[in-house]
Amino acid sequence: MRTTDNNGGKSIDKFDNLNIADLSVIANRNLLDLQKENPDLLIFPHSFGKFRDDVEKPHIFSLDDENLTTYNLMGFIGRNSTQLTISSRFAKDENNDYFLHYMLQKVFSINLLKFDQTPNKENIWDFLLYLFPYYLKKAYSQGIYKAYKKEEYNDSNVKGTIDVKRHIISNIPFTGKIAYTTREHSYNNNLTQLIRHTIEHIKMHPFGSGVLTNDSEVRDIVSKFIFVTDKTFNSNSRQRIITSNLKPITHPYFTEYSALQKICLKILRHEKITFGNNKDKVYGLLFDGAWLWEEYLNTILKENFIHPENKTGKHRQYLFENNKQSIYPDFISKEEPKSVGDAKYIPLDRQQSYSENSEKATSIYYKTIAYMYRFSSNSGFLIFPKQDTSFYDTYRIKETEGILKKIGLAIPQTTETFKEYMKTMNINEQELRQNLMTDKTPNA
Repeated sequence: MRTTDNNGGKSIDKFDNLNIADLSVIANRNLLDLQKENPDLLIFPHSFGKFRDDVEKPHIFSLDDENLTTYNLMGFIGRNSTQLTISSRFAKDENNDYFLHYMLQKVFSINLLKFDQTPNKENIWDFLLYLFPYYLKKAYSQGIYKAYKKEEYNDSNVKGTIDVKRHIISNIPFTGKIAYTTREHSYNNNLTQLIRHTIEHIKMHPFGSGVLTNDSEVRDIVSKFIFVTDKTFNSNSRQRIITSNLKPITHPYFTEYSALQKICLKILRHEKITFGNNKDKVYGLLFDGAWLWEEYLNTILKENFIHPENKTGKHRQYLFENNKQSIYPDFISKEEPKSVGDAKYIPLDRQQSYSENSEKATSIYYKTIAYMYRFSSNSGFLIFPKQDTSFYDTYRIKETEGILKKIGLAIPQTTETFKEYMKTMNINEQELRQNLMTDKTPNA
């Protein structure tokens, strides 16, 4: 079964009673409870770290006697034989969700030029591969993981416990060598071996070259993990390495490796996650569209705008003196005069849902206007995705010099290939940047 994000409510007439029974277990429940009960339900980025936002509060979807209503989450979720795919509302058709793939490519610095030629490209579990470079870089920022490991030696430089049995077998008659074992820190350990097995698995995937080679930093990190694990790496030992990593690592320094370990295990074990024998389990992989949209916009605006991150605290701002009340505008211009903006994944062009007089609309505007006041700015903007054509509108704040722009970035719907889609998006992004850096707003 398929639907799209923010679908406004779709009839459940096409679902049979068995499907409805499974979906009812998932519907109308907050994400935090669902994830606690179902470890194989992954919601990015929230499954892989602790964040200070309220993403756990919304539902994946709501269900009543007539309609199934989706929100900002995209991806795949299943229970028993029931499987529901939530595509982006900008998907060209059921087989090509170009918009979701494009945002993932931009945010995670990968290259999917071969997307159109790749069979089974809508296997949602393939999206796990996109996440690997992101977490690999975060973990490597703390260095290569070191752990104590038992090593066996047979030489004259004794520095551990003598292994009598091995010594008798190896060194009789005596030649000056002594067999002994040591427990020492090593880069070549079960976790780095798990990372290496994940690298080799991704290499064999149709998307593999784009995932591991497009970013120079990722290429360098991958080569380092290959180097430190090469001495003992054996492709036939994958299951043993997976088993040795089932217990989550806890380390006071290498904190980022916990998330990397988790994503590696999910990549290597996704078939068991999906097709296991556990009855009634909920499994899936979902992306928070609001987070993804915001991070995507940052990739095209970062040259001119600071991007405070409420999930990490980076570039934290404050509303009051004495560092009281943290605030996180999505974008703050680097140069004066200041301009502040908000990324909105919701369809702001749907006037019936977000009319100028609705309470929901005014709350959206109030937030940005408050940021404008805080940073002594007369320029604010809201950016949302708009099907097919760009959207520009200007709101002048009465009896002030303040201007609030509402900008819809055009999302193509008629391109025939992913390469053509990327080219069109690049043109639309350039138009967006030019508009934000000028005072003049084109007519809607």
